[in-house]
Amino acid sequence: MTDDTDDTEVEEATDKRLVEGWHGRYYEDFEVGDVYKHPFGRTVTETDNVWMTNVTMNLNPMHFNEAYAEETEFGERLVDGTFVIALAVGMSVIDVSVNATANLGYDAIRHHNPVFHGDTIFAESEVLSKRELESRDHVGIVETELRAYNQHDDLVLSLERTPMVLKREYAEPSAAEPPGWPEGIGTQPEEL
Repeated sequence: MTDDTDDTEVEEATDKRLVEGWHGRYYEDFEVGDVYKHPFGRTVTETDNVWMTNVTMNLNPMHFNEAYAEETEFGERLVDGTFVIALAVGMSVIDVSVNATANLGYDAIRHHNPVFHGDTIFAESEVLSKRELESRDHVGIVETELRAYNQHDDLVLSLERTPMVLKREYAEPSAAEPPGWPEGIGTQPEEL
């Protein structure tokens, strides 16, 4: 059923065009003091914790034994700390290291508060320093501090992360061939 009283104009595509999406930051885009609040929070599930605990063979009963954990000061199981690290680092990739050629180090890792099943984690990164390399013209080193918070604004994790990031002129990204796409896949300019 249509509503004849709706006079809203509907825009229809007449010409297609290939438009560039987000390609991530290149070395030149980083400025010391910038803070990037990474998009999307992520709720930690019991499955996340069980899988990480099993995959890494973490035998601490705080992560997989509810009866044991109930008797501790926390009263319930804690999420495996290495999962929290991996999650926060993963959340930061979109802003910090999509164009990294290597991660050189993770330093000063601190778990400030526990993470429980059902907590939602949010992450942000602050650019601490950047420097060019005499030995490699195509990349520079960027040092960041990554901070993760739960839904109550409690700091749960902090660490320093140092990726080696590609310079824009060496990446040559395009709408037809963004980072990670092989040449000729999907819509091509000559098809439009």
